[in-house]
Amino acid sequence: MKCWITLPCLLLPCLLAAQTAVLKGKVQNPEGEPVVFANVVLYRSADSVFTKAGVTDDAGRFELQNLKAGNYYVVSTYLGLSDLKKTNIQLLENQTLDLETLTFQSNSVKLAEATISATRPFVEVKADRTVFNVEGTINNIGTDALSLLRKAPAVTVDNNDNLSLLGRSGVLVYVDGKRLPLSGADLSTYLQNLPAEVIDRIEIITNPGAKYEAEGNAGIIDIRLKKNKNLGANGALNSSVSQGKHYRSNLTGNGNYRNKYLNAFGTASVGSGVGINEMDFVSYLNNMVQEEINDSKNDWRNYNYRAGVDFPIAEHHTIGLLAGGGKTTSDNTSYNHITLAQAANPTQIDSILIANNTANSTRKQQTYNLNYRYDNTKGRSFNFDLDYGNYNNQQYRFQPNRYYDASESVLKTEIINRFDTPTDIDIYTLQADYEDNLLGGKLGFGSKLSKVVSDNTFLVFDELQGVVLQNDKRSNRFKYNEKVYAAYLNYSRDFGKKWQFSGGLRAEKTDAVGDLKAFLPNLQEPPVVLNYLSWFPTLGLTWQQSDAHAFSFNAGRRINRPDYNVLNPFNNQISQLSYEKGNPFLRPEIVNNIELGYTLMQQYNLKVGYSRTSDQITRLIAPDLVDPRAGFITWANLANQTIFSLNLSVPVQISKKWNAYFNASAAHLNNQANYGNGAVVDVQAFTYTIYQQHTFDLPHGFKAEVSGYYSGPGIWGGVFVYESSWSLDVGLQRKFLKDRLTVKVSASDLFFQSGWDGYSDFNGLLSYGGGNWDSRRGSLSLSYRFGNENVKARKRSTGIEAEAGRVKE
Repeated sequence: MKCWITLPCLLLPCLLAAQTAVLKGKVQNPEGEPVVFANVVLYRSADSVFTKAGVTDDAGRFELQNLKAGNYYVVSTYLGLSDLKKTNIQLLENQTLDLETLTFQSNSVKLAEATISATRPFVEVKADRTVFNVEGTINNIGTDALSLLRKAPAVTVDNNDNLSLLGRSGVLVYVDGKRLPLSGADLSTYLQNLPAEVIDRIEIITNPGAKYEAEGNAGIIDIRLKKNKNLGANGALNSSVSQGKHYRSNLTGNGNYRNKYLNAFGTASVGSGVGINEMDFVSYLNNMVQEEINDSKNDWRNYNYRAGVDFPIAEHHTIGLLAGGGKTTSDNTSYNHITLAQAANPTQIDSILIANNTANSTRKQQTYNLNYRYDNTKGRSFNFDLDYGNYNNQQYRFQPNRYYDASESVLKTEIINRFDTPTDIDIYTLQADYEDNLLGGKLGFGSKLSKVVSDNTFLVFDELQGVVLQNDKRSNRFKYNEKVYAAYLNYSRDFGKKWQFSGGLRAEKTDAVGDLKAFLPNLQEPPVVLNYLSWFPTLGLTWQQSDAHAFSFNAGRRINRPDYNVLNPFNNQISQLSYEKGNPFLRPEIVNNIELGYTLMQQYNLKVGYSRTSDQITRLIAPDLVDPRAGFITWANLANQTIFSLNLSVPVQISKKWNAYFNASAAHLNNQANYGNGAVVDVQAFTYTIYQQHTFDLPHGFKAEVSGYYSGPGIWGGVFVYESSWSLDVGLQRKFLKDRLTVKVSASDLFFQSGWDGYSDFNGLLSYGGGNWDSRRGSLSLSYRFGNENVKARKRSTGIEAEAGRVKE
């Protein structure tokens, strides 16, 4: 295992030493305008061997890096223009050669004969974000958004599907620039039912600027769905099947119609499958030992859709409408088996609890967006968004708790419960953003009003001799109403050719009420009221020391507010001896982040970070105060959490047909808290993850991919220390029918080592455990594209460009 990680790293210094030259320039059309998305290909003069390829950016610029010294010629192509060729280019070692401005000549080219193509790097590290380009990779077929995040740079997914970034919890998840108002199990279910085939890229923003809302201690993960930017009618169909222990399938279709007057687009998918989750725990508490097996199986079916249209209402003015939704139904069965014994004699079993749960759930979501954008193409823009979203979850669960003797043949007692737990979330947002040129820089300001209403009903029923009665003592209704009023100011400017500055200040006024309605008057508690004003400054500096070396500094302050999932104090019972409950007295957590970055030759990136969080909201496992046999999971504020982190991103072209990418992230975590009566958290851990992907161009049009990761020990929540895990995936791809049909096959987690194990020791409860899911799978994907897919739309003053105001990166 260590060899295939270490060998390319040992070769890296030699490769870097041999390839140090840079070639750059700018291309324009006969009218002097920049040519965007033009192909730029470099060939060796001696034998016309392909050396490097690139694509021009929005300003018509290109840059080809990591080149050997030698004599070359460059060819640039674009639809409707004659090929542009520049010969006799002599590159010296360590030289950065600027070809300056190259001009195309006009030419009439039939659309059917024109092909414009470009391959994005697997991971792009930009000034303010890391972009994980999912589309086109082979080993991601047949998976979902949560599985992709397990592979994403600097992202960790724990045993309860909670996300962390560079070791920091409190990650905010967006889809197409819109925040998902989900957390906990609701967020996990949504991500597991979002197929990888509809995802274009995942953007990871560890230190967002003032324009972004301050929620999310660790930053933002923005999942960008696929869009088609081609003229005319275009579309694609994708079908994938996957087989592990159980079967999964997905069918996805997307299409668009685009001309100079409008852009209409849509995506739809249907899928079904079975997921499993297997866990084993051994726990010691109150002189007792428990051995627990908890295996669950989830049979699900879903559909998702998304449709929209953008059209100009006048020059520089664009209106956009967008709607989306989906539904997931699932049938869940779980096997819960707990053996109870005295710690002094663990082989002498006292009793066995079997609590086999069955649950039926339906999750639905609907989202709507109205967008207006003004852009004069000279630096002044105004964007307005009005959004509404509804997320509804209905779940019914049946749970018989049966206690048996040691032989598991004699039923001693039986307690049967039923649960009805509907959740309804409404989210309303209004946002306005303005940008303009000022004093040689860019000034931006705006405001956002948001309201989230979460209505959670938790009904518990006791079944006695076939009669079902509501248990008013254990039932409740919890309504959470949160309003956030925000405004920001941001300014950025270049100082000379080497320095860039950005700074901003955001203010957020939070007004939230959590109202618990008990069914018995003596259990009624006063509302949880949160009312405070917070300020969030951000600062960024970039120093381009030379073409090969760039340094950056970023600092910011962020907040993570407790939501409905962690505030509701009533018990959500897994079995009679295991449950979870919220904490209505949680305080919002505040984090201060500092990041230093270094970029070598515009492609090798190093980032070092420091963060200190006060009142860190974390997950704890503790013994029950009433029943000495029981344990529970709850949420609490740590006094503080300190994290030092590092992330290294290294793309390597090992040969003409072999490209590799390496990402290494590491963090040192220190969790501290003292809750009194011996309940102390004092946990430190060093954690690291190494991810790599190798892509090979094989004969006869085949492409192969080998990817995998190794994750070292670390901490989940406040006190769970986990051990290392790893995974290896392989895949093969070939295109047919003039590249319109793509066939992919892949195998994931070949050695079935991506599971987890670890221990927790807190307040008298010591637990050892481990688990896994259906990660070892084989997958097949067929994708067919149709329409004018090779004809890219040019930028227009009407603002119809990548869904107008909806794409703001």
